[in-house]
Amino acid sequence: MTVILRHSNDLSDIDTSLSWYAVTGTSAGLNPDCKLAGLGARLEKEFDGIRDEWWRIGKQLGQTPSARLAHTPTAASYNCDFGLMMAWVRLTERVCAESASCLAVCDDPWLYRELAAINGVSAGRPPSLWRHIIRLSVRGYLSRAWLAVKVSAASFRLKHTRNNINVGDKTILAYGHPGSSADGQDIYFGSLMKDMPALKRIIHTDAGPAAVNRLAGKRTAGFHAWGHVLYVPFLIFKRWRPSQSDLSGDFSWLIRRAIIIENSTAAVATNAWQFHCQNRWLSQNKPSVILWPWENHPWERELCRRAKKFGIKTIGYQHAVIGPQQFNPGPASNPDGFDSIPDRIICSGPAYHDQLIQWGIPEDRLIIGGAFRISSFEDNLFDPDGPIFVATSSDSNITRKLMLAVKGAQKNGRKFLIKIHPLYPKEIEESESVQITSHTIPEQSGISAVLYGTGTSGLEGMLAQIPTFRLRPDDQVAINVLPEGVNPVAVSIASLDDALNNAVQPPPLKWDSIYAKVIPEVWARELEVS
Repeated sequence: MTVILRHSNDLSDIDTSLSWYAVTGTSAGLNPDCKLAGLGARLEKEFDGIRDEWWRIGKQLGQTPSARLAHTPTAASYNCDFGLMMAWVRLTERVCAESASCLAVCDDPWLYRELAAINGVSAGRPPSLWRHIIRLSVRGYLSRAWLAVKVSAASFRLKHTRNNINVGDKTILAYGHPGSSADGQDIYFGSLMKDMPALKRIIHTDAGPAAVNRLAGKRTAGFHAWGHVLYVPFLIFKRWRPSQSDLSGDFSWLIRRAIIIENSTAAVATNAWQFHCQNRWLSQNKPSVILWPWENHPWERELCRRAKKFGIKTIGYQHAVIGPQQFNPGPASNPDGFDSIPDRIICSGPAYHDQLIQWGIPEDRLIIGGAFRISSFEDNLFDPDGPIFVATSSDSNITRKLMLAVKGAQKNGRKFLIKIHPLYPKEIEESESVQITSHTIPEQSGISAVLYGTGTSGLEGMLAQIPTFRLRPDDQVAINVLPEGVNPVAVSIASLDDALNNAVQPPPLKWDSIYAKVIPEVWARELEVS
């Protein structure tokens, strides 16, 4: 079979009766009846298959010091789209092996060139590359300059919070979540600070001065407070600078793309600032124990490396769902192996404890300490006549698709309750059938179904034994973070209406097969609190 590869401005001589698919959401304007069937499911299957290859490439890329500031080398499915690009390549290779010709439409200049090199692809004129490079390069410098202004102000405004942290303190590192409070209650760690008065808390640099000051009290500080003003100008020039060997071998065009994309924002510089602040805190305050919500991101890997040099005990809390598609917690992409993994990882329950072992974390570094964020369900929340609960995503594009699916399913008097992501708020237009709610699934009085794209709401729906539907887009992967064997019904934008018409309750799912209740003695022992 031949895959005919074109960009959207090069379709004038194409047979419009050909089967086709649009790569990365390229607007093709072609006959929808000829669109490749099952595209979303096929793309997701290929994404599932690239995990080990991404880990290998990530470890290789991570050998370059500046790459340790980037997300692509960590195989972070949520933070970058390198894995998605790999999946498009694998999908196109698969289509090439089939019997009939097919058209692929791609406007991404790097991915286009990667696809054009596949045996069996007949490519036309590639999209322009240099105008994208110049535009993204300029945007990167402007983004980093603005970041420099913001962190300078944050460092100055939060300097006073350093007085809340002493030398040798046992310290929680957390994010500035709106669900946390100044009295020590924390969305990630519950009442741990209240129960253990010796604990202090430092808020990650992703939180601005207003958020930190709201949380500060007498035992909390912001990492910005340790930043030095003389370091700030260097942030403007912080970039992922690859070695020549990084630009050859498998997926070389995609690696070039990843470098340009990550350098086009302030993400690399943001990680550099976090590195700078936490390293100064470690050297000046020398905490005895550090605990944080662990996901194996760049700043966490650097924290482990530096803490080991000072003999500081590091404890990561596996607080969030991981699932089969959130690859970054796997240690295989770490260029220095277990040197950048915490000394101990406290897991929220048995499902993710077992997954981390399968992914290569040594069992003797793991212990189950229980879940602070997901409670067991005591009441029957299912009401076949109730509204449909919709959880927006941290990804704006997935949220937009969720709302398109809702729009297409507004029939037969259906009501939808939209819960907006607390850290990534989106503008949602309310109507008679669409209402915004501030209540989570356990706080609802009765709902008929759950619709989500990413996040924990799908797991809550399954635990509550409510018909649960996971949106599966056809131009990207909505990262599946549910444990193995927990399978909500996958739907497309077009199929949601029929799925709701045929909804049935899922079988019972035992809460304690996934999570564990908080075990206070585990936390006290690991934190070395008597």
